[in-house]
Amino acid sequence: MNYEFTIIVPLYNEQENLRRVEEALTKYIEIAKKKTCVLFVNDGSVDESLVIIKDICSRNPDFKFISFEKNCGLSAAIKAGFDYAHTPLIGYIDSDLQTDPEDFNILMDYIAEYDLVTGHRADRKDSFVKNMSSLVANGIRRSFTHDGMDDTGCPLKIIKADYAKRIPMFKGLHRFLPAMILLQKGKVVQVPVRHYPRIAGKAKFHLLNRLVGPFIDCFAYLWMKRNYINYNVVAKDE
Repeated sequence: MNYEFTIIVPLYNEQENLRRVEEALTKYIEIAKKKTCVLFVNDGSVDESLVIIKDICSRNPDFKFISFEKNCGLSAAIKAGFDYAHTPLIGYIDSDLQTDPEDFNILMDYIAEYDLVTGHRADRKDSFVKNMSSLVANGIRRSFTHDGMDDTGCPLKIIKADYAKRIPMFKGLHRFLPAMILLQKGKVVQVPVRHYPRIAGKAKFHLLNRLVGPFIDCFAYLWMKRNYINYNVVAKDE
């Protein structure tokens, strides 16, 4: 249907939120600046999430889904979304709707000039502990990557597909998407977006995996940076 923009929605046990997601994204599609479709990526949910997204997709041709056999983690779900999207632009939003799909239009204003546009939750509505742990984790990551990003964990992003599909994903790499675009000599920018409290479902990240995980992943990123293959073909035999 000549879609230009795919919104990936990774989810794990989010049955309480999915009807809200359907409503919010349906409204966004009507005002989107690019012709938009939605791709649910069910990360092995063990609640009724898969039943609900099957129902949503059966009623709406702009919604599709893929489902994992078992839980593989957020990075795997995002990678699968990149692999299965067939549009020049790919977006990402969490199923908890702590960010607003309408803010994709704000990010879309920058995507012509940049290769990744990420939201920045300047006024976060999370707990003090969660905000402080994210602040520390972002500081650690930024000291390793020098990507200039204050909030790589913001679940609202747009990426040009040719860059997204070249990212060699590993577990935890969702925290390093801007840095991976920079490794490809791409351009990144962060833009303030709205943020809301979670009103349903349970957060999948806690203090330990918000701090220890990013610190360990930084060393994996450094290894990848040293060994990253990056080339440009300037001529070829026709």
